[in-house]
Amino acid sequence: MVTKVLGIVMEKPEKTSKDSHRGHRKRLREKFLRSGLPAFHDYEIIELLLSLGTPRRDCKEPAKEAIKRFRTLRGVLEASAEELQQIAGIGASSAFTIKLVQEVAREFLKARILERPFYRSSQEVFDYLYHSMRDLKKETFKVIYLNSQNQIIDTVDLAEGTVNDSSVSPREVVEGAIKSHSTALIFVHNHPSGDPEPSQSDKSLTRELAYAGKIMRLRVLDHIVIGDNRYFSFAAEGLIEEYETDFLNLMLRGTAESRRRLYRASPILNTPSTAKNKP
Repeated sequence: MVTKVLGIVMEKPEKTSKDSHRGHRKRLREKFLRSGLPAFHDYEIIELLLSLGTPRRDCKEPAKEAIKRFRTLRGVLEASAEELQQIAGIGASSAFTIKLVQEVAREFLKARILERPFYRSSQEVFDYLYHSMRDLKKETFKVIYLNSQNQIIDTVDLAEGTVNDSSVSPREVVEGAIKSHSTALIFVHNHPSGDPEPSQSDKSLTRELAYAGKIMRLRVLDHIVIGDNRYFSFAAEGLIEEYETDFLNLMLRGTAESRRRLYRASPILNTPSTAKNKP
């Protein structure tokens, strides 16, 4: 650009694309510091991450392509380094940055779930376990043992393969609870198909485990089925409460039936009373 100042012709340097990228990144960072991630589109979050690994390159198009290919922010973070590097503009350095952020977030969630009460935290359990269970080719059934403050004591793999009431033993669950001195349980298993909707077998198993919990005075907090980037919570759907209510009703009916049998079996209770004895 040419300008004239005091009769002198001066040439003003034009902005380069590098200057434009630098200004754009500065605005994104200021926006993040001012409003946090809720103010961002998913691709803008990826763009910020990519800019850490490639500070001198435009990252908007690779970020948009990553969201297009992996569908969501979570999908991008969960993608492998090899999958990320298949996108033009994402090299080894950028892929490393994304995986590092993903692992740091996972460790943060793990620490937070160990420190916070579980109730209302099915999402946190999902976030913590999804990374380790999403690529499993077989169904894996886990039991999370908790103390009276709902803090995690231990996580145990109990069965692998087709998860049903014949492969998962309530006795093993109870023995683990006694061994770990736990008072509450969370069950988690995955569906390799990606659809977390529980099968009839899943419901039957959960009902049986809820009954066992009531008998042994162990609180069953939830059974979470992990699918493809989503989950099903038996507690959130009201099924855990329903099964526990069914158990109490069975107990009440059993008590009433026992009383009827006692009445029928007792000769005193079944002998008609008479006003006076016959001579």
